[in-house]
Amino acid sequence: MLSRSPIQFCRQCGQVVKYRLPDDGDLRERAVCTSCHTVHYENPLNVVGTLPVLGDRVLLCRRNIEPRLGKWTLPAGFLELGETTAQGAARETDEEAGAEFQMGDLFSVMNVVGAGQVHLFYRATLLHDRFAPGPESQEAKLFLESEVPWEEMAFRTVKETLRLFFEDRRQGVFKFHHVDIH
Repeated sequence: MLSRSPIQFCRQCGQVVKYRLPDDGDLRERAVCTSCHTVHYENPLNVVGTLPVLGDRVLLCRRNIEPRLGKWTLPAGFLELGETTAQGAARETDEEAGAEFQMGDLFSVMNVVGAGQVHLFYRATLLHDRFAPGPESQEAKLFLESEVPWEEMAFRTVKETLRLFFEDRRQGVFKFHHVDIH
């Protein structure tokens, strides 16, 4: 079961909320305002990013922020309102790696149930090997499969996406992957 930071006050009127079944027939407990009866929904966050490739190397960024400061990851972050998932992935790649690339197809969707997140990674083709990492990254670097710092990876979703990518590449066909991580 997902541990949540409970909503305590109504976002509409500021009054106290109570967790209960709403009056609309919903079968899940929700934060319901005791005054104006607004139902507040708590939904998963979307994390979007790319799997940038140049030839036989993949681009990873060393994190300059918590969580997992100093660990390696694919360029990714939270989707913003008003963005498509591809736009968010492109923005995050620019912000974290300063990479120029051509966006490819959606490669993996990872449901991270315990964290209340959905991670989406797009394949991307880098246009060159010059990067300008932003403040969230200590560095951006290309790695051959044999050089990937597997034990220094920041997130399981990144590790799994990379594993699936290298497996697909060996088989000569890139598939779409859907994974549930509990």
